[in-house]
Amino acid sequence: MGVLNLTSDSFYDGGHHVSLETALAHGRRMAEEGADFIDVGGESTRPGAEPVSEQEELDRVVPVIERLRRDVACAISVDTMKPAVMREACRAGARLVNDVNALRAPGAIEAVSDAGAAACLMHMQNEPRTMQLAPSYVDVLAEVTDYLLERVHDCVDHGLPRESLVLDPGFGFGKRLEHNLALLAGLPALAALGFPLLVGLSRKSMLGQLCDGAPVDQRLAASLAAATAAILGGAAIVRVHDVRETRDAVRVATAIRRAREERTG
Repeated sequence: MGVLNLTSDSFYDGGHHVSLETALAHGRRMAEEGADFIDVGGESTRPGAEPVSEQEELDRVVPVIERLRRDVACAISVDTMKPAVMREACRAGARLVNDVNALRAPGAIEAVSDAGAAACLMHMQNEPRTMQLAPSYVDVLAEVTDYLLERVHDCVDHGLPRESLVLDPGFGFGKRLEHNLALLAGLPALAALGFPLLVGLSRKSMLGQLCDGAPVDQRLAASLAAATAAILGGAAIVRVHDVRETRDAVRVATAIRRAREERTG
């Protein structure tokens, strides 16, 4: 899944793709590089990010989704927490709603259901503005698992098919380094729940912490290592900024995982 941020304040590529033409060019490039999804977002969810208005987010994402739907063969997803944006993005051509709020907003489940779209449910402690102030867990893997299953049950009870749901443990969303590492080590347990897992580790601050404070533009190697670990741990989708390089890492990791599965039966 290639990341297409249409924001001025995203942590890595904020401001790079704010015009329609630069956004479309980047989306086409990611498709050419092998993306299976392009994830279009019009509101930053980095730590401390301020929300944007519904209309501003619509103005950012809908024209890009409409054009990309015509221009590329890969699937389009929309990264949003707002039900109205979900509805309009799906009308424009998005087939997956990637919601860091796990469809908790009133009307979000109905928006996805009415559109016949799939949804990714992510775990986040608190909200983007406050999530990194003092994250705390007794058992992060158990608590994230319980939360995601609770959201699954709520979505299914309100009419979403189980097979339309993807789960995301939410690396960096209300987690310290130790929490992120525990979740990465625990991915096989999350994969055993029976839902496709989406993992987003690309360029994140935890990688900088692990690599002597490397700035965001020097975290490619660490991002590739993290994507490899995620696939070996059972992830089905990795959300990344560097599609071409990650595609090769995913191919290697997938081959290793298949060989391991064949050996263990």
